Amino acid sequence: MSINTYGLKEIKAELKHLSTTQLADLCLRMVKYKKENKELLGYLLFEAHDQDAFIASVKGEAGMMFSQLSGPSYQMAKGIRKILRLVNKHIKFTGSKQAEVELLLQFCKDYLDYADRRGNYKPLQQILIRQFTKIKAAIGKLQEDLQFDYQQEYNDLVMDADKKLSWIRKSEFLM
Repeated sequence: MSINTYGLKEIKAELKHLSTTQLADLCLRMVKYKKENKELLGYLLFEAHDQDAFIASVKGEAGMMFSQLSGPSYQMAKGIRKILRLVNKHIKFTGSKQAEVELLLQFCKDYLDYADRRGNYKPLQQILIRQFTKIKAAIGKLQEDLQFDYQQEYNDLVMDADKKLSWIRKSEFLM
C-alpha cells in the first residue's frame, strides 16, 4: 500500500478548512521529522522580518567557514561544497533573487580570498565557474535599477578573479 501524494492545490484547499490549533499541530509535527523543515520554520517565525540582518549573519557564517579552510585541494573542495550547500539552503529560505545575488557574490569574494589559487584542481575551478553562471542568471531576473548595481559589482568580481586566477577568462563571464 502506498501513500498518496497530493498536489499543492489540494493541500491549500484542505488547510483552509483547519482551525489555527490544528494548523499549529500540523506544523509542529512536520518540524519533528526533518531538520530543514525546522530551520525553515525558525527562519519564517524569527528572522524573515529582518532579511538584511539574516543575510549579514549568513555572510558572516560563510566567511568564518572559509577562513577555517586548509589542507590539500580535494579537502578544500569538500569544505567549499559544504559552505555552498549552507548558502544555497539559506537562499532557498529567503526566496528572494536579491538575497541570492548578494549571498553568491559574497561566496565568490570569499572563494577568491581563501581558496588555493596556485592549484589547478578542476573541481575547485568548476565550483567558482558555476557560481558565476548562477549569479549572471539571477541578476537578469532582478529589477532594472538593481540589475545595474549588481552588474557593476559582478563585473568587478570577475575582473578581480581574472587578476588572481590564471585559469579564469574574464571575456567568458563579463556582463
